[in-house]
Amino acid sequence: MKSRTFALALLAMLATLTTLAGCNPFRRHSAQNEVCKEPEAYAQAKEAKGLTIPAGLESPDTRSALRIPDLTTAEPPPRKQADGCLDQPPSYTLPKPKQPES
Repeated sequence: MKSRTFALALLAMLATLTTLAGCNPFRRHSAQNEVCKEPEAYAQAKEAKGLTIPAGLESPDTRSALRIPDLTTAEPPPRKQADGCLDQPPSYTLPKPKQPES
C-alpha cells in the first residue's frame, strides 16, 4: 500500500513539475520589460570576403550557392519605446513624391 501511495505522490509531483517547467515566478511583468530588446548581434553582421583558393587546388562548385539579394526597401518608421513590441511587422507604404506644381 505504501509503495502505491509513494508512486501516486511521485507521479503527481512529476506532473506538477512538468506543468510548471515553463513558468518563471521570478519574472517581472511590467511595461518596461515588454518593450523590444536591442537588435541582436547578427543584425549588424557584415559580409566576409570571398574564399581564396590556394594555388594548385580547384575552386568549389558555387552554382547552387545561396544568393542573398541586395536590400532595396526603405527602413520602416522608427518606433518609440512606449510603442512596445510587435507580434507582426507593421504594414506601411512609402510616401509618393509630390508632383511639381505648374
